[in-house]
Amino acid sequence: MTGEYLAGTLREPWRVELPVADLFTQPPRLPLIAPSILSADFARMGEECRGVLASGADLLHLDVMDGHFVPNLTMGPALCASLRRALPGVFLDVHLMVAEPERFVGPFVDAGADHLTYHVEAIGLAACVRLAERVRSLGVTVGVAINPPTSAEAVLPEVGAFDLVLVMSVNPGFSGQAFIGGVLEKTRAISARLRPEQRLEMDGGIGPGNAAEVRGAGCDVLVAASAVFGVPEAKRGSVIDAMRGAR
Repeated sequence: MTGEYLAGTLREPWRVELPVADLFTQPPRLPLIAPSILSADFARMGEECRGVLASGADLLHLDVMDGHFVPNLTMGPALCASLRRALPGVFLDVHLMVAEPERFVGPFVDAGADHLTYHVEAIGLAACVRLAERVRSLGVTVGVAINPPTSAEAVLPEVGAFDLVLVMSVNPGFSGQAFIGGVLEKTRAISARLRPEQRLEMDGGIGPGNAAEVRGAGCDVLVAASAVFGVPEAKRGSVIDAMRGAR
């Protein structure tokens, strides 16, 4: 793949010409592979991200942690804005692991985010639905996330209000954790309730060894951190292909 960025659109041989904000609701192919930049070399962030996109990744996943909702502190809107400037056509999937997601919506949209996901555990389902209306009014898609201990029933009553549901397959906070296989029962239940234009994303401990199982449980957006960025650059394309089921 060429990895050529022109006029604000990531142009690849497989990509149909859709606005970047439509990637989740009108995907050109499924599953989508979303490397999490949490495991990238922050000193070489632009180069690292260009490399994984050229190797076949569909988008970039940004894990935002506030040190309160989860016991870690990571990136903010400034890094999102830097990626938008460096890679104007890339789809930026921002995962807000924060206690007060409503505070971060405006800053991340202004910084160039294409999608925002926040947690039902942080503010409750009713507030998540209300916030989804605000997020969409700003021109980006919206998702709701659940942690491993949280049941699917925490989101199923209002699952239609979101463009994406994210099921965490590790307890959020740090990259490189072991996959919790028991969460796949939840993805099967959620998948059965989604419309064709809604996505089901999984994040945590996913790699070539378990990606087929994750896909089989209904997930069509696979987030990978160390599985992609933790291998030599020359092997990242093979990892992405394996996770997609291409080889």
